[in-house]
Amino acid sequence: MEHSLLDYYKAIENASQKMLEAAQTENWDQVVRLEGACTVLIAQLRSKSRSVRLAPEERTEKTRIMKRILRTDAEIRNLAEPWLNDLALMMDARVH
Repeated sequence: MEHSLLDYYKAIENASQKMLEAAQTENWDQVVRLEGACTVLIAQLRSKSRSVRLAPEERTEKTRIMKRILRTDAEIRNLAEPWLNDLALMMDARVH
């Protein structure tokens, strides 16, 4: 099945939302898995965007999707910051 560029943006947005839900429940393993899925989707999007262009109305929708992804990403980072600090402390303790 052929996917449009917007389908990739929507899939990334969906995965991003699931990452937020996992972060809210402190399921960091799931966050990492979903981040990997996002990485694959982004690579596919980049590849597809080399040969396909968005129509003007699609660019407007892309902008809305990207803004939602950025807001979601910021929320995930806020939730992850204490966890990342704890991880850094644990890693530092193992080194010393």
